[in-house]
Amino acid sequence: MKALVTGGAGFIGSHLVERLIRDGHEVIALDDLSSGRWENLAPVKDAPGLHRVEADITDKAAIRPHFEGVDWVFHLAGKADIVPSIEHPDIYYATNVQGTFNVLECGRAANIKRLIYAASSSCYGIPDVYPTPEDAAIRPQYPYALTKYLGEEMVLHWAQVYGLPALSLRLFNVYGPRSRTTGAYGAVFGVFLAQKLAGRPYTVVGDGSQSRDFTYVSDVADAFACAAASDISGKVFNVGSGHHYSINELVGHLGGAVEYIPKRPGEPDCTFADIRRIHAQLGWAAKVDFATGVARMLEAIELWREAPLWDAGSIHDATRSWFKYLGDH
Repeated sequence: MKALVTGGAGFIGSHLVERLIRDGHEVIALDDLSSGRWENLAPVKDAPGLHRVEADITDKAAIRPHFEGVDWVFHLAGKADIVPSIEHPDIYYATNVQGTFNVLECGRAANIKRLIYAASSSCYGIPDVYPTPEDAAIRPQYPYALTKYLGEEMVLHWAQVYGLPALSLRLFNVYGPRSRTTGAYGAVFGVFLAQKLAGRPYTVVGDGSQSRDFTYVSDVADAFACAAASDISGKVFNVGSGHHYSINELVGHLGGAVEYIPKRPGEPDCTFADIRRIHAQLGWAAKVDFATGVARMLEAIELWREAPLWDAGSIHDATRSWFKYLGDH
């Protein structure tokens, strides 16, 4: 197949591009390089089937030509992180909503065969049920979660109204090498690995008993490949590990001292995906257990040498908007 991966130089996107190239597909990696890096594609940089395109999904005219002749579109481009979405909702709407509209319309005009959307489990907010099924209540807590969900709703609507063969994958706590190392305070792995390199204590939120459905990035790439190869359309699938792990357990694997910082509003005590639907309908299940995944992160720890080094004070300053706007929820 000929595949287009938006966000193809990003964390998950680069792993997906690598997987698709290994599977023998021709791949266009499209990225605006606002957070992605072409260096993420180093393992396949000389592959004859790889084409790199620097373009922004908010610019419909710029991306439209790259959809011609494409069979599969994997839409992973988007703005992430909580605090910047609270402070700049316009940017998040432009990219995650209008940008997704542009991708859908370009794909429809080019008569693509499949579109797979990278949705976010943050749409569930603080769930009532664990493991959380796809039909759980939708309760976005901040603009990032909302805009990713609005993008998903458009994907499903285009499948319904225009017959565009499309699926949405709600991703749970993806981790692995190449996760972003710059920008806003965010994913726990990047924070902790930079702290470990610097010999600083891990800044654990609350008492560390909160748990997350940490899902290794190669398993997520596999889920996208399974979704593209299926003939199902118009559905949502959770993508999770099948387990959940406390932050204290993560710290135990990493080893080192801990500093506890205040619990944040709007964050669930647990994320845990019900993955029965994707296993039954797509035959997908995660393969990488948590201990193995953490060990792989430690093997690649030098990738976080230049990452921002956070401490309790800088985290407090970086999350002021978080507490200000979500504190009464």
